Amino acid sequence: MSARLDGKVAYITGVARGQGRAHAVRLASEGADIVGIDLAGPLPGVPYDSPTPEDLAETQRLIEAEGRRAILVQGDVRDLAALKELSARATAELGGLDIVVANAGICIPTAWDAATPEIFGDHLDINVTGVWNTVMATAPALIERGGGSIVLVSSYAGKKVQPFMVHYTTSKHALVGMTRGFAAELGRHHVRVNSIHPGGVNTPMGSGNMQGALAAAAETNPSLMGMGTPFVPKWAAEPEELAGLVAYLVSDEASYITSEHISLDGGMQYF
Repeated sequence: MSARLDGKVAYITGVARGQGRAHAVRLASEGADIVGIDLAGPLPGVPYDSPTPEDLAETQRLIEAEGRRAILVQGDVRDLAALKELSARATAELGGLDIVVANAGICIPTAWDAATPEIFGDHLDINVTGVWNTVMATAPALIERGGGSIVLVSSYAGKKVQPFMVHYTTSKHALVGMTRGFAAELGRHHVRVNSIHPGGVNTPMGSGNMQGALAAAAETNPSLMGMGTPFVPKWAAEPEELAGLVAYLVSDEASYITSEHISLDGGMQYF
């Protein structure tokens, strides 16, 4: 039996590790070739460890171990020209694009009155404009192919609120509107657009001093720390669980699902 993504080509941002790597490996295991981009270098102001070129090389190895082709490059989602260049390369070398996963993003825990214009601006530039850039760079290739599927990676913070992250919550709520807007206009081209909304995920975003930064911000208003408690006795998903959801959304099994905002958060958005 053939894999459900045989012959497809997927374009993934933030592909070097964490969720991005999990999406790449899962889609490759289902038959897709992978095109990916990652800064693979210092991220602005984050308290967790930044991705590295070695991380990107390991993702390449894992994709190729699935028997699929991979074109992975270092680049910045804030650079629309670089994203367009990679899209053109995908068409030239792999025949086109069918799937887009706009995954790249940053997260800096900061109480509202400790946030700076730089922190707010970086979240909008990477988490919002970077996603818009990704869609703008790739949607023409999907249209040329006759259709496709786009997944924007939002967050629990795009449905409710992430305490001590006004900037992050703002950026992830913006992706809900972006999903709806692109879904409406791209639908006539048979391009579907959906967003996914993870709660906690066990990735390197929790490394370095991320937990310390969260704890320091929480001290400013401890009563908010119960917000977003999952119903199941598990505080974080594995990135492979998110990748399973993405693999479904980009497959033909989800051919009539568009403009949806699907959570994988253990129910935390409701409590």
